[in-house]
Amino acid sequence: MKNTLSFFTVSLLVFTCIVAVSCDNKTKETKEEPMTEAQLVAKAKEIHQRVITLDTHCDINVSNFTDSINYTQELETQVTLPKMKQGGLDVAWFIVYTGQDTLSAEGYAKAYENAISKFEAIHKLTEEIAPEAIALATTSDEVRAIHSKGKKVAMIGIENGYPIGMDLGNVEKFYNLGGRYMSLSHNGHSQLSDSNTGEEDNVWLHNGLSDLGKEVIVEMNRVGMMIDVSHPSKEAMKQMIELSQAPLIASHSSARALCNHSRNLDDEQLQWMKENGGVIQTVALASYLNTEKDEARSKYEETVGKEIMDSLGVQWVDRKDFGTLDNEARESYFDNYMKMLPIRKDKMKDMKGLPPAVNVSDYVDHIDYLVEKIGIDHVGISSDFDGGGGIEGWDDASETFNVTLELVRRGYTEAQIAQLWSGNLLRVLDEVQAVASQMKNKA
Repeated sequence: MKNTLSFFTVSLLVFTCIVAVSCDNKTKETKEEPMTEAQLVAKAKEIHQRVITLDTHCDINVSNFTDSINYTQELETQVTLPKMKQGGLDVAWFIVYTGQDTLSAEGYAKAYENAISKFEAIHKLTEEIAPEAIALATTSDEVRAIHSKGKKVAMIGIENGYPIGMDLGNVEKFYNLGGRYMSLSHNGHSQLSDSNTGEEDNVWLHNGLSDLGKEVIVEMNRVGMMIDVSHPSKEAMKQMIELSQAPLIASHSSARALCNHSRNLDDEQLQWMKENGGVIQTVALASYLNTEKDEARSKYEETVGKEIMDSLGVQWVDRKDFGTLDNEARESYFDNYMKMLPIRKDKMKDMKGLPPAVNVSDYVDHIDYLVEKIGIDHVGISSDFDGGGGIEGWDDASETFNVTLELVRRGYTEAQIAQLWSGNLLRVLDEVQAVASQMKNKA
């Protein structure tokens, strides 16, 4: 009986100790305090410093790539080298953009000249103006090598395949100049592809891709250039996915379920991109993020903007009417528009009773939705700076850190943030270039 009691006593003590330890551990977990704002900021700064931050869409004006006026200076543009340094933006994809014009030999010739001028401007920045500060990369390995040297990285995307004209050989020419992604249309149907803008009147030119557009998709696979689906129509995108042997990207689009704009991707398109292995680079453009907030705020912004543009001697042009301008007029207008923006921003700081602006929280809402819908492997980040992008909190490259801070605030890990900022996009670039290598080996 004594032995039985001893055994029972020991067992009870052991059980009591286990319960006590378990309860103690549970108590410790319960007492764990959430991070303070200062701790969140400190953590975000460390992560922001370690990951490679990459923005897939930054428009340019060749007038800012000269010996006297260039990105080494603090210009009015949303992207400059000082702003990239201040905000910790490591990689900027500079855009060779050409607006849609007539489908004619004359139109193609002018577009080609415009595209070449932008390629040359980017090369001038990286090779002549500031080679010690920024270098051009064409592969993921080059991105990492340049970044490891403490330099900023330039990459080149082509917005609108219109400058190709009817010459398939221009795809490889543009690739050799550094172009690593291209969309086949912009605002208006090109000779290659229907545009998302066809939704407005349900008028289409090709019912997706033209025959030449289909050849361009195959050629882009062959040379190793990523296919961008941000501006083409939904049917064109579907045909691109069916034709392409490599993953696609949407260089600057958001979630249509949260903001019903034809430039965003609906859930069916998101699923296509997931199955394709591609990536959607969520765009920080207010009207693609929150329609209600943007429209309420835009009424005030437009009124103030018109007054400032009038003082500059420039007539206001609604975004929907940009397509009516030729490339020269469009470049001139954007130059004045960019001068207006900081003036308007300062003026509106003192205005009372303004509706809230679309901000970084609204932006990350789209990232959250995309991640939940198709997974962290298929989501990235873009701004569309100097092309209409910019929101409260990420209004230029100097505020890039705020995106990382909001991601940390929402519980994303460092590994996930690294994927969103650059890992996913560079993975697609690697896979596209691997497909090109395989195609060349088979040829």
